[in-house]
Amino acid sequence: MRGKGKRYPEEFKRQIIKEVEETGNATLVARRHDLVPGTVTRWVRESKKENGLIPNYNYSNNINAKSLEEENEQLKKIIRRKKI
Repeated sequence: MRGKGKRYPEEFKRQIIKEVEETGNATLVARRHDLVPGTVTRWVRESKKENGLIPNYNYSNNINAKSLEEENEQLKKIIRRKKI
């Protein structure tokens, strides 16, 4: 069961997101402000999604992920054979 959690003003969130963009490090910014790193990362991800910088998950992404998984398995098999 999830707790109620703490609510932060939108302006504060925007400030944190801006700091993450400037530093490139969500964990560092979270520590500076005594926040949970996962929360800061989520704020950044949601901000990028709202601004269209992250595409929504869709069918074509699923197909691409499947082909990457298949390629990954093939490469793992090659590595296992080389170790023998």
